[in-house]
Amino acid sequence: MERRALEVPGCHDALSARIIEQCGFEAVQISGFGMSGSFLGKPDIGLMNFKDILDLTWNIAEAVRIPVMADVDTGGGNAINAAWATERLISMGVAGMNIEDQVFPKRCGHMKGKEVIDAEEMAGKVRACADVRNRLDADFIINARTDSFAVFGIEESIRRSRLYLEAGADMVFIDGIHSRKEIELAARSIRGLLSVNLMDAVSGVRTELVPIPELAEIGIARVSVPIASILVMHKALTDFFSALKQSRSGILAGQTHWLSSFPAYNQFVGLPEYRQKEMDYLPQSRLQGKYGTE
Repeated sequence: MERRALEVPGCHDALSARIIEQCGFEAVQISGFGMSGSFLGKPDIGLMNFKDILDLTWNIAEAVRIPVMADVDTGGGNAINAAWATERLISMGVAGMNIEDQVFPKRCGHMKGKEVIDAEEMAGKVRACADVRNRLDADFIINARTDSFAVFGIEESIRRSRLYLEAGADMVFIDGIHSRKEIELAARSIRGLLSVNLMDAVSGVRTELVPIPELAEIGIARVSVPIASILVMHKALTDFFSALKQSRSGILAGQTHWLSSFPAYNQFVGLPEYRQKEMDYLPQSRLQGKYGTE
């Protein structure tokens, strides 16, 4: 893997993953923050059932052709659970996974009140996942995330990152890191691939926004933008339905700027291909009646 600051947006479902792919990005990652919001309408505080996480990951992996990075939070439990999750993800054909060292129930990395497990316990989880990777798919990427910055600061975050790389992680990232100066220190201090999380790429939330070309010069391997899709969706839906509710007529006739057209959306999700398949498999006697007037 190259240190070229590959920008990887986060998706919250299969549709957002396909949109990211269509817009030309080379890879997509699944956002636990977005998934919790879209699937449950709840915050990212460990409320998702692990089976639901895996099921939704399967849907996303099947929807796109670009590499998918899964998000398994804390791995579903101890090292054995994390190893089992790795087996499941590899069987789905995903490109890799993010796994973190928070205490369960975890929370979004830019929220307050985080706690982390012992570094050695997390290293054991990473080793268990790495053993599965080495046995089943050497190309599967284990991205070990440490949330220790908010609890202990940059030096402990660097120590943990080194430990997780030694345990077999392919890449690490320090979530909630604040400044460019700290990103540069981490890049100099960690001998291995380092990822940076810019959250929505607009505000950065708790992390200073550094342009992608400059992150590449610093030596960052990957840049994640995990929560933009769910925030964009939230604003777009809120704006549209607020306007609809406030309209005296109850409609927004002609205001096409709010949405994709019905034909354009159907084209995007592949309706013409499915219609063609219907025609291919229908008896000739039914084709005229079913499609003759269209």
